[in-house]
Amino acid sequence: MTDISKKYYKINEVAEILNIPESTLRYWEKRFTIIKPKRTESGRRMYTPDDIEKIRMVYYLVKERGLKLDAAEEQIRINRSGVSRRFVAIERLRDIRRQLSALLAAIDSNGR
Repeated sequence: MTDISKKYYKINEVAEILNIPESTLRYWEKRFTIIKPKRTESGRRMYTPDDIEKIRMVYYLVKERGLKLDAAEEQIRINRSGVSRRFVAIERLRDIRRQLSALLAAIDSNGR
């Protein structure tokens, strides 16, 4: 997971953090009721860390699990806490995998 330490993020920053196009973020905002960034007086989207986590959950369902947008929306509507827990668990496991891989690489480079 990328460290999220600011209070608000612009759409281009969120797109960079999540490695997805800004157009996808705008489209998902229209399609998923859970994605509701605040807007400035000039209409600029300002995402909170909570918004980013919700987008990550949508990304997990759509891009990683391969669900259609309607199915992903239904999963979130029916079992949001279950989807969120599963997403968090998978993210933790990925983090552990990255750490273990780094440790193995360090051990391997020191052993040579």
